[in-house]
Parts: sequence; C-alpha cells; structure tokens
Amino acid sequence: MSDTPLGTHYLGKRAIVTGAGSGIGAALSRALAAAGADVVCADLDAAAAARIAEPVGARAVALDVTDAAAVRALVDEVDPDLLFNNAGITFGGETEDLTLEQWNAIIDVNIRGVVHGVAAAYPRMVARAGDGVSGGQIVNTASMGGLMAAGLITSYVMTKHAVVGLSLALRSEAAAKGVGVTVVCPSAVDTPILDKGHIGRFHGRDYYLKGQGVRHPLDPDVFAAQVLEAVAENRAMLVTPRTARIAWRLGRFFPGFVQRSSTRFVAKQRRWQEARALASR
Repeated sequence: MSDTPLGTHYLGKRAIVTGAGSGIGAALSRALAAAGADVVCADLDAAAAARIAEPVGARAVALDVTDAAAVRALVDEVDPDLLFNNAGITFGGETEDLTLEQWNAIIDVNIRGVVHGVAAAYPRMVARAGDGVSGGQIVNTASMGGLMAAGLITSYVMTKHAVVGLSLALRSEAAAKGVGVTVVCPSAVDTPILDKGHIGRFHGRDYYLKGQGVRHPLDPDVFAAQVLEAVAENRAMLVTPRTARIAWRLGRFFPGFVQRSSTRFVAKQRRWQEARALASR
C-alpha cells in the first residue's frame, strides 16, 4: 500500500502520462507509481521515457501525441483509468518572428495532442461508467498562460487558453456521465521547458522567473503531489502556487490594470534583451 496521504485512491489504477520523459510528466509518473498506480510513461523520446519508467517499475513507450492513430492505439491497449495529457512545447519571442511552421507545431502538440487523448479516452470512460462507478479521469496540463495573457509567448498562451476552455467545457458534460476532468495551471515549474523554444533574444529564465519576481520555480515533484491531490478530489482546476492564484484573481477583477501591467512587463523584457545583447558584443 502506498504511504501517501492519498490512501488507496490510485492503487491499481491504470494511468497514461504523455510527455513523461522529463519535467512535469516525469514527476507525475514518479508520484503515480509511488501512489500505487500502474503507469505508462509515454514520450516522443523513448529513451527518456525509459529513464523515468525503469526506476519506478513503470512501462515506457514511444508516443507522438500529434499522431492520432498512435494515441488511440495506446489508449485502446491500456484502457486507462487516468489519462494525463501533459506533453507540450513552447516558443518565446516576438510574434512577428514566429514562422507558420512553428505556429503549426505548437498547435499540433499543445492543442491537437490533447484533443487526440480526449477523443481516444473519453468515449471509453463514458462507456465504462455506471451505477455510481467512475469511468475514469482526464487530466490536462495547461498553465497560468491559459488563464492570463502575456506577450512574447503569444502562441503558447493561445494553446493553453484552448486547453483550459476544452477542459472546463468537457467537465460540464462529463460530470453527469461519471467521468472526471481536471485542468492544472501552474506558474513557472523548474523543468527543461524554461530553456527551450527561444526565438531571437528571448531568454526564458529572465522571462518566467526574474521578470515575474519568482526567486525559485516550483519543484516538479511538489507540483505533482499537488496534482494528485487535486485529481483525487476531482477538482475542476488547480492553480498553483499561491502567488499565481492571487495574480489570477486580480486579473479577473481588474483586467485593465493587469493588461497595462503586462504591457509594461513586455517593455521591460525588451530592455533586458537589448542590454544582454549589447553586453555580449
């Protein structure tokens, strides 16, 4: 039996985690395995998935979430009780510098990747539910970028808003059909994504951490524990940490103030980028 405070909630549950080779997906896989779930670690990088899966007794598979047929085949094979649509990418920089190929890539992974998971798993979960028995739960990884808009990560913000909207709308349907849906919206988590997808002078750690006054990003294992607690409680949304919840609520009540602050934030980022470029000459 797991020694987690979640008791037996995850014991013996079949779980698929996409993007499991690093970051949040890796942490979720470890937490689920520790809680007694049978975990499938799915990632485009099969070797990375194996490095996470083997120490915790999970199974690793290669999976491209943009391949709908491959996602369906894995879901049909595993018949998961829990599906964590977690795989994601980001691009940071001036929007006019994004190529159409980059727009398509982030839409394919961050939106279609989630849609492929939902389309494959949700009907199975609905069919399995009945007589007070849960058919399963879908957990989608969004971001604070899915709740508030910030320039210089425009394409990422767009996709994460879509994930939040999909999740909350689906939850309103799924509730009466015995299926849970949870969307998780963290601010900066200490994962490799902080250092990826940079275009031009964009610097992820300056943007996500220094620029927002974040001294320490959220530890992915701490975040994973919070996610498992939220899922066990069948919560609609997890917004974390506390500073993120405060910012989100501020944005809801004072949208004009937050928009002006965002504009000033982008201007400050551009000044930092220019100063860094001059210093490197």
